[in-house]
Amino acid sequence: MPHIKNALIRFRIIDRALRNQYKPFPSKQSLRELCEDALFGSVDGENICDSTIEKDLFAMRMEHDAPIKYNKREGGYFYLDPNFTINDIPLTNDDIESIKFAVNTLNQFREVEMFKQFGNAIDKIVDRFTISQDPRDVEISNFVQFETSLSSKGNEFLAPILAAIKHSKVVNFQYSSYVTSKRKERSVTPLLLKEFRNRWYVLTFDLAKQQVITYALERIEEFTVTDEIGLKPIHFDPVSFFKHAVGITSSEEEPVKIIFKADKVSSRYIDSQPFHSSQKIIKEGKSKTTFELTVLISEEFIRSLLSYGGGIQIVEPPELRDEIIFRLEEMVANYKL
Repeated sequence: MPHIKNALIRFRIIDRALRNQYKPFPSKQSLRELCEDALFGSVDGENICDSTIEKDLFAMRMEHDAPIKYNKREGGYFYLDPNFTINDIPLTNDDIESIKFAVNTLNQFREVEMFKQFGNAIDKIVDRFTISQDPRDVEISNFVQFETSLSSKGNEFLAPILAAIKHSKVVNFQYSSYVTSKRKERSVTPLLLKEFRNRWYVLTFDLAKQQVITYALERIEEFTVTDEIGLKPIHFDPVSFFKHAVGITSSEEEPVKIIFKADKVSSRYIDSQPFHSSQKIIKEGKSKTTFELTVLISEEFIRSLLSYGGGIQIVEPPELRDEIIFRLEEMVANYKL
């Protein structure tokens, strides 16, 4: 059974590679390396050989009607039908057994230190199988609704960006600004991939601006990885960089001590889901609770505060209090006839 499970996993790795428009026509060797890296964490050929990939390609053609062709000029494989994907094929019993095996394995290691940061993701997978162990059970959606992301645009850049980070390569892309609505070419050294509220971002050292800049993957177009070795900030550390951040925005500015009051209902929500790890209660009154935290004042933080409406009152600093008042006045003005 492990051999069958590995084969099914390799099929899906090969499928993703054949559909990757940013690295078209993967060779037999690159397919082998992708499979071996995903399954065994190496690419030296000790675990998977070229003949295994040949058998996989043949099996995908025969068992799944995959329209795999070889392009002599490009020296690699491709789908004759660019819209084909093995993911559209109904799951077999072997597929389901493979998924069960993977879920059980993840569940066993959920408390291991290196997996703790993915605890919520693993919990969602385990919950889905606890409810029903048959992923083909479409009636589940009539009784249970799982939270899903409405946008996954840009996720196709995850693999090439990660490779660029590992090998310190410069990447180029066109980026659309929400502020100016214009696209500009960027040349950066990727430093870190970060997920926030079901969206992916890449922290980079921008070669033109000579500073750490964050870009949203969903606004990236015409992405390419170059052979140029990129410059990196000497003292950049992801943990310390986001130590005082709320959300995806951070900077080298000094964090600010924030004190605010919240009414009874709001305080319960805020205490159960803190804005930041530094948050603490410094006073509990009959009608209001006073909180304190030390963070960088960012757009994400301000919007999080505003989401509680009149349930929150900023005490200090004055500049944050004034910003909240300004935005509230704008909101009121928008509703005046």
